[in-house]
Amino acid sequence: MSNPSSPRIALCITCKGRAAHIERTLPANLQDNSDYDNLVFCLLNFNSQDHLLDYLVTKHKTDLKSGRLVVYSLPDDGPFRMGFAKNMAHRLGMLEGADILVNLDADNFTGNGFAACVAERFQYSHTPGIFLAANIIPGQGRQFRGCNGRIVVTAHQFLNAGGYDERFDTWAPDDKDFNARLQRLGYTAIEIPRDYLRSVVHGDGQRFQEYPHAREKVGEYEQEMENPSDATIANYGRVGVGTVYRNFDPTTIELGPVPTRIFGIGMHKTATNSLHKALTALGYDSAHWKSARWAKRIWREMTTTGRSVTLEQSYAVSDLPITILYKELDQAYPGSKFILTVRDEQKWLASVRNHWSNRNQFRSSWDTDAFTNRIHQIVYGTTEFDEQVFLARYRQHNGDVVEYFRDRPDDLLIMRMPESGWPELCGFLGRPIPSVDYPHEFKTAEQG
Repeated sequence: MSNPSSPRIALCITCKGRAAHIERTLPANLQDNSDYDNLVFCLLNFNSQDHLLDYLVTKHKTDLKSGRLVVYSLPDDGPFRMGFAKNMAHRLGMLEGADILVNLDADNFTGNGFAACVAERFQYSHTPGIFLAANIIPGQGRQFRGCNGRIVVTAHQFLNAGGYDERFDTWAPDDKDFNARLQRLGYTAIEIPRDYLRSVVHGDGQRFQEYPHAREKVGEYEQEMENPSDATIANYGRVGVGTVYRNFDPTTIELGPVPTRIFGIGMHKTATNSLHKALTALGYDSAHWKSARWAKRIWREMTTTGRSVTLEQSYAVSDLPITILYKELDQAYPGSKFILTVRDEQKWLASVRNHWSNRNQFRSSWDTDAFTNRIHQIVYGTTEFDEQVFLARYRQHNGDVVEYFRDRPDDLLIMRMPESGWPELCGFLGRPIPSVDYPHEFKTAEQG
């Protein structure tokens, strides 16, 4: 039996016209992973016109009732779309509360104890930021063919990369592209042991039955992968967007766009650290001024290349230099959400005055750190506290942000601190309100 603290895993399966494969793989996979409790089989029925639903209802009543198996149905009359279908299945896995997402093709067998192996690799790896991927070399056996799509990621990694690139709408190297982008984001690929990689042996006729015209296109995609770009993020928020039904309930579930990134762009000392803690509590992979070196890398990358790989390693980012890069970030990461935190001017001034005083344990280090002084010079036009200058810059920044997003109310949230909290933030991001209090932390001693 799995440990109660074990991560929740979703085996994300997509199916259209593959009921015969599901009949063989699903019972075996359920049995082979019966020792891992915190697991859900999340199956997306892509308007399959065969006997898939009849089979699931008649043969898997117990699994559906227990919640071990969840079936979502997509009423789409068009052809199967590979990248889109995988993204939707992964988002549905997240909807089921999964921390770890496994792409499991309908014709794949997991092997005995696969879920427990996945949990162990993520929990006890000595290498931070790992993901799991198959590495099947052509010619190693027909039973392995079709397993290269097995990729295991955390929900954070999936969101950070923007999922599978939905340009790959047919049978194509969408998995290779996803794998490559994850590695460009700084994640480390760990090979899935061969014991967990088996598939139903079948020919290309079934692979291309939904899109016979794509046989020639595969070669084009393969050639593209031989000359990869430096892209890291796909889809820019439009990840598996659509309407589905859960477990034969007629109530519709809408999957709308997700933010490409979430940026806190309030001036420092406007409860940006509280925002960071709140975003973390909501389950987002959030970062807030980790160090001057970290901030310098983001500034340099954004101002020289127009994007930042350092920034991309987190899903939500706030504090300097994010504050003054909002226009560039909007261009680099379309589909993002921006949050402007503001405070009473006099209280803000008092906080900033303390931040510039010897009460701040980091204040003495600013003079030996060229970047900290430089960023303060860029923000305020001076490295020394000046009440009138600081207040003018504070007002100018807030006014400029409001004007920039004037015609885009859905992209900007203004949080007036400390009055604003969960209702405003969760309403903006479409998340349920947590049962804990909104964090309020105004610690002048914190750098940034």
